[in-house]
Amino acid sequence: MPASGEDRAAQAGPLLVACALRIEEVALRSAGRDPLRGTRGPDRAPAGAYTLLRTGMGPRAAERAVRRALERPGTERAAVLATGFCAGLVPGMSPGDLVVAQETRDPRGTVPCTGTALLAEALARAAPGRTVHIGPLTGSDHVVRGQERAQLRATGAVAVDMESAATLWAAVRGADRPVAAVRVIVDAPEHELVRIGTVRGGISAFRVLRAVLPAFYQWHRSSLLPRR
Repeated sequence: MPASGEDRAAQAGPLLVACALRIEEVALRSAGRDPLRGTRGPDRAPAGAYTLLRTGMGPRAAERAVRRALERPGTERAAVLATGFCAGLVPGMSPGDLVVAQETRDPRGTVPCTGTALLAEALARAAPGRTVHIGPLTGSDHVVRGQERAQLRATGAVAVDMESAATLWAAVRGADRPVAAVRVIVDAPEHELVRIGTVRGGISAFRVLRAVLPAFYQWHRSSLLPRR
């Protein structure tokens, strides 16, 4: 008899979802409940399907928090997914668009991501009407503005954030595990914000991040399939 989705997830090991900011954590924690009834909806990830880790802002904090989380017993086969908000680099991007990383990059190198196409398809179903961009996601230790955005775009990256690359780098050190990064654009070339998370872009990104948690669980269930 074929294994159920829950059985496959259990065989694959736990799922660690890492974000940096409190507002991202609030969106993800509220995603597991129906906003009208206060109960889990039928399309939500089941209880216990994932562990949410708030790392704090910046690559150092992210790497440290993920490393510590993966030192705990039972995490040897854990899948790791980095998520939260990001700055888009490609003209035409809008707040609320989604980015699925093919790989993450930082000065130490690149980390290829697992199941990118499947994850993008699951996100498109979870957030209908939102554009899903696929490409390299680059890391930075600061908020990127103006000309620096164009310079990063010239490397082929489609978006930038401060934690995804460090999160995935920590996840694959000495371990072969499924890893992915999904970011929601809050800041884009034609929609540059004074501060990340300000008003309109932040509200749109929050709503999208709240909607896509089921896609993370679908990706996790597939992690027994052949990898990258």
